[in-house]
Amino acid sequence: MATGWDPRTATDPDPADGEWLPVLDIPAAARQRRWTVLLRWLLLLPQFVVVFLLSIAAFFVTIVGWFAALFMGRLPDGIFSFLGSVLAYRTRVNASSMLLVDRYPPFAFSAPDYPVQIELRATPLNRLAVLFRLILMIPAAIITNLVQAGWFSMSWVFWLIGVVLGRLPAPIYAATSAVARYGMRFTAYGMMLTPAYPKRLFGDEPVPPDAVRSGTRPLLMGTAAKILVVLFLLLGLAGHITSSTANYTDEDKGTDHVAPAVAPDN
Repeated sequence: MATGWDPRTATDPDPADGEWLPVLDIPAAARQRRWTVLLRWLLLLPQFVVVFLLSIAAFFVTIVGWFAALFMGRLPDGIFSFLGSVLAYRTRVNASSMLLVDRYPPFAFSAPDYPVQIELRATPLNRLAVLFRLILMIPAAIITNLVQAGWFSMSWVFWLIGVVLGRLPAPIYAATSAVARYGMRFTAYGMMLTPAYPKRLFGDEPVPPDAVRSGTRPLLMGTAAKILVVLFLLLGLAGHITSSTANYTDEDKGTDHVAPAVAPDN
């Protein structure tokens, strides 16, 4: 049964370094209906609820999978299947919310005809890497948090462009796809669906034209798109610094307002 991913359909040859990264397939940038762009986030509210509930379930299943992977050196088939299906579902909703596709995501794990697909491979896991997975995730978690926060701070600009033009310009599409793909790879690593550390935030190397399979496979980014990704990182960093400074200032003011203790007169 198709679930939006299937390790048996993986046909890309392994790279020279022997590492295979989870794949995100999204069609090339195309025109979208302006009214669906205008109401996109409102229309997706029911999907956000489903993703939230699935994420809670996936959290507990991941904990079980962590213990299983420590003993088995891999995820049990049932856990791999469930977590892979949840990741595929989340990725479809995420791609729609980021204005990468116009078609509404289905309320189903199995969506073989939906234009957004992910590809995973069930492979053995390094037990030591599983044991220290939370620590190993920290650098990628920081990058994911910054780049997603930066994209979100500019999302209203992209939304307005989409409403006016009925599409995303190529640089915005490529930069947004890079954010979506990196986030998918980070989640896959955190769920232990892959031993490959998330990478290639700035796209893939050029390939022959006959090797291109979708708008993101491989993800080819021009200079403008790469500059946008850098901008996302800087905006995310600036936002965190501003938030931390504001919190520190509020705490400092709160301390100043506390009246000093006065010893009672004897």
